[in-house]
Amino acid sequence: MALNLLRGRHEMTVYARRAASAAPLVERGAASAETPAALAARCDVVFTMVTGTSDVEGVLLGSDGVVHGARRGAVVIDTSTIDPQATRALAAALHERGIDLLDAPVSGGPQGARDATLSIMVGGESEVLERVRPLLECIGAKVRHMGGSGAGQATKACHQLLLLVTAQGVAEALTMAKRSGLDPGRVRKAMLDGMASSRVLDFFGDRMVRRDFAAGIESRLYHKDLDIVLSLAHELGVALPAGAVTMQSINGLHGRGLGHHDLSALLALVEEMSAGRPPEEPS
Repeated sequence: MALNLLRGRHEMTVYARRAASAAPLVERGAASAETPAALAARCDVVFTMVTGTSDVEGVLLGSDGVVHGARRGAVVIDTSTIDPQATRALAAALHERGIDLLDAPVSGGPQGARDATLSIMVGGESEVLERVRPLLECIGAKVRHMGGSGAGQATKACHQLLLLVTAQGVAEALTMAKRSGLDPGRVRKAMLDGMASSRVLDFFGDRMVRRDFAAGIESRLYHKDLDIVLSLAHELGVALPAGAVTMQSINGLHGRGLGHHDLSALLALVEEMSAGRPPEEPS
């Protein structure tokens, strides 16, 4: 994502908790900063992309965080996937300093990041979004304003719920196909021709058929996402029975040491549950 911003001829300063992560950007002309505060002092717009809610809170509000360096009128664009309620609290804290926050989680995986074809779900003030839209269009093909602060993260939570429940269903359907003596690959193609067709069946189903469990995005990260989903559902009083079952499967992957594998490893877990044997490791 940062490389695509550089390709758009934008001046850039970078900070990473691991210096090695920033090195490829520095090699391509980006300046480096020692802290998030020092970075923010040089920038009109700050992008963040880190793992979890506490990470974003630390980068933005910590002792050397963005809030201590950013000027009034600066914009922070958080592309992480974190808790919507925490996002609203962060936006309020930054607003007190004259700093705008857009929550802009992305979907599209590593390939979408490389190709600048990400889908970006944005929460925050529409006027602020329009000011920075040219930057977001450097990294994504679709930029949608979903509502006020936290709306982007709430949309991403809905997205991840559907993604994960569907992936669970794909793993179960392909396991049943194999146990029925069918060719799972042919069954997948037949389902792609019908109402069951989805991008999840296309992408993850293909990886399941080929038993390619090598990580694109490690499945352990989906545990964090689904935890956000279930916490939000609890706050809203929404029943998510399929989400709860899928969380058990994600827990199962993590508990069996498969958390570093791709989500397609759900197939191995369903096979184990069906046959009473340990899941097969990827070749």
